[in-house]
Amino acid sequence: MWTEKYRPNELDDLIGHDEIKLRLKGFLKSKSLPHLLFAGPPGTGKTSAVLALAKEIFGKENIRGNILELNASDERGIDVIRNQVKEFARILPLNKAPFKIISLDEADALTSSAQQALRRTMERYSTTSRFVLLCNYPSKIIEPIQSRCVYFRFNRLPGVSIKENLIKVSDAEKLTYDQEGLDAIVNLSDGDIRKSINILQATAALGSKIDKKSVLETVGGLDVKDIKNILQTALNQEFDKAKSALQNILFVKGIS
Repeated sequence: MWTEKYRPNELDDLIGHDEIKLRLKGFLKSKSLPHLLFAGPPGTGKTSAVLALAKEIFGKENIRGNILELNASDERGIDVIRNQVKEFARILPLNKAPFKIISLDEADALTSSAQQALRRTMERYSTTSRFVLLCNYPSKIIEPIQSRCVYFRFNRLPGVSIKENLIKVSDAEKLTYDQEGLDAIVNLSDGDIRKSINILQATAALGSKIDKKSVLETVGGLDVKDIKNILQTALNQEFDKAKSALQNILFVKGIS
């Protein structure tokens, strides 16, 4: 998958979030890392930031065994915290690493009892482990955990940054594209860089040029011109023609 193939390996490779990168680099320079809370919409670089941070701390060759990744939406009960997380946290870091990193994705899906157990685990094993909690809604994280973490807000990425990345990936994959096609992907992705790369890969799989038409066909999207056509036809009092165009969108293209 291109989302993994082109995932950043270093903090400098992260798209956007210049202020966050600067602060994380400060932690690297001082060689001390607090517990972290990354919050923001999907596809804005939270997981990539964790992995890039871990690679810079441990080195690519030492990352295995020093980082535990869990998706809390799948494993959200107290048993996971008591068993998997606690067992990993209590073991000393490998290869003389300063500490381990435990990354909990979608931490806002953890049950209240699991969050209470996590709070105690964070206190008890702070000498051997650092926790990075990733979530969409920080308000669902209990306050005792929030107060133990340094908070970073990942906002939706600007269209310019997403387009620059699409050009980079397209050139690397030797794709044929035009600006309208890339702009269509940017509009459909709505600040989600993972979604934009997935749309690009799906469109490229058709073997056609990355243009507006092929992108819309891939995602089942709708060209704004189609809606304008229906409205203009109705305003011209050509109601049968407007109805026919609307039915074509609903039943042929399958748009809601």
